[in-house]
Amino acid sequence: MPRAVYVLALGIFAMVTSEFVVAGLMPQMAAGLEVTVPRIGYLVTAFALAMAFGGPFLTVAVMRLPQKRALMVLFGVFLAGNVLAATATTYAVMLLARVVTGTASQAFFGVSLSICAQLTRPEERGRATSVALNGLMLGTLLGLPLSTLIGEHLGWRAAFWAITMLTVAAALCTLAGVPRLGRAEDGGGFRQEVAVFRRRRLWLALVTSTFIIGATFSAFSYFSPILTEVTGFADGTVPVLLIAYGAATVIGNHVVGRLADRYALNVLAAGLALNLLFLTGFALLARLALPAVVFILGIGLVGVTMNPAMVMRVQRIANARPLVNSVHSSFITLGVGIGSSLGGVGVNHFGLRAPLWLGAGLATLGILSLLPELAARRRTRELPAAGAELIPVSPQRAR
Repeated sequence: MPRAVYVLALGIFAMVTSEFVVAGLMPQMAAGLEVTVPRIGYLVTAFALAMAFGGPFLTVAVMRLPQKRALMVLFGVFLAGNVLAATATTYAVMLLARVVTGTASQAFFGVSLSICAQLTRPEERGRATSVALNGLMLGTLLGLPLSTLIGEHLGWRAAFWAITMLTVAAALCTLAGVPRLGRAEDGGGFRQEVAVFRRRRLWLALVTSTFIIGATFSAFSYFSPILTEVTGFADGTVPVLLIAYGAATVIGNHVVGRLADRYALNVLAAGLALNLLFLTGFALLARLALPAVVFILGIGLVGVTMNPAMVMRVQRIANARPLVNSVHSSFITLGVGIGSSLGGVGVNHFGLRAPLWLGAGLATLGILSLLPELAARRRTRELPAAGAELIPVSPQRAR
């Protein structure tokens, strides 16, 4: 695996840590900016919306640059937003900072995944994608608790300064470890990149990704209250369980990355089916401690870990260039928003188990969205056999 792939994972780790940092420091930030905790919660939403809708536009803006230079520009934009967050004295400034960092983060994902595809052979792209996306998994496993720990002991601004230093380190490693590549638009230009979005199969693949991530985040967003108020775990036990969940995502991401190159569609179908099973089981047995732990680890293994297979499916239908990757990431982010927001509505009306049932429903929709392509693949495999029956056999060959 090229060294540059691991370097890109470090950049993704820095940006994912920044994405999650607000969630762990809501009370401190609310006090520091003199606003309510719900208003701090809107900063999470602002970051996600900036990723979903701003990221593709920034990706287009850097397409004319050589891709390594594009990464450095995106590092610069992200760094500026992070410094702005660390020094913000008003809520409005912090909101602007989160929009800037969210937009840069999404574009960075798109360009990074495109570079991974260019640096590796086609049969290794799934594994390379999983290595790069380990930055995402480790951001959940290590980035969130470490930034929260720094914020609790040194103040919330210190957490943003720590992410700033991590970003500088990732940028220097990128400068030294990522080779020079051509411009993203050298693959065919903006019009050709946009033209692939006319393909119905691509839109279906994007929707599947939204359902996969939505199913997982509808549950993940409410793990803490479910585990304490329904299952009955002590508050101090929940962080340990969430770390175990994060470890499961790292393992699952590695396994899926190994399989995604050859079996992307089958991996997605199996992952959705297993996630449906785990979410349904958790909803039914949430009051029992041991089954709850098993189902949480299961969701970790087959939830967000489908990312490498999702990326491989989209890239094979369309291409591996930055705009496709960035738009795909936008649909993934949309899944996060749909899952967490609808889960909250469910909690308000039906109780804490509602997000788990919602996740099961979204996983079912994900399976249904795969059926057309699975059926088309089956028909394609059956065509040679059917055609063989129509080939006339000469008398000489018959004898």
